[in-house]
Amino acid sequence: MSFTVLLEVILINIVLSGDNAVLIAMASRNVPKKQQKKAIFWGTFGAIVLRIIFAIGIVYLLALPFVTFVGGLLLVYIAIKLLIDEEEDFHREGGSSLISAVKMIITADAIMSLDNVLAIAGAVEGNIAGIVIGVIVSIPLVVFCSQLILKVMEKYPIISYAGAGILAWTAGEMMVGEPKLENLLPDDLHLLIPTAITVLVIGLGYLTNKIKTAKES
Repeated sequence: MSFTVLLEVILINIVLSGDNAVLIAMASRNVPKKQQKKAIFWGTFGAIVLRIIFAIGIVYLLALPFVTFVGGLLLVYIAIKLLIDEEEDFHREGGSSLISAVKMIITADAIMSLDNVLAIAGAVEGNIAGIVIGVIVSIPLVVFCSQLILKVMEKYPIISYAGAGILAWTAGEMMVGEPKLENLLPDDLHLLIPTAITVLVIGLGYLTNKIKTAKES
């Protein structure tokens, strides 16, 4: 693999790993501070392993009908789940909060990484070694960005809504990008559907959190 191709893979990761970093930060924000770095590390490690597996089987995976659409639906659910304040649940679970966060990171990252892995696979023209190197390159990038975003979220909790919006927008793009539907949908819906899903997720999360706060007070 040439240096030019490796550089292209690194740039792809920089562009496409932002939403994954947001996801990891949001999933880790309710974990006790002493365990946050562990949640980020093990969640990212598990996600990277799955990315490599996906990269090897990406051609077969994407050939299945409606895989991208179903992935988008699952990501909408995850975006809502991450946005709703579950602090009580985490305290009640005690030690399992770390495991919960790691599971959430791995599951959602697996869904969101289809575009990342596909782009890398295209850049290295199906070279398995190149795909593995490209995925590994993303590890320090995602870990660093997620820790940075987590610190900002702790200082400004409202940013969680922006994070959920990014995940919801990604979900909408996955749904309208489904090969079986892409050519059937009018061009206007390619923008309208992700916008509507983003507004729905943020609105639902905000109302749910407001109702919870009102009940507690």
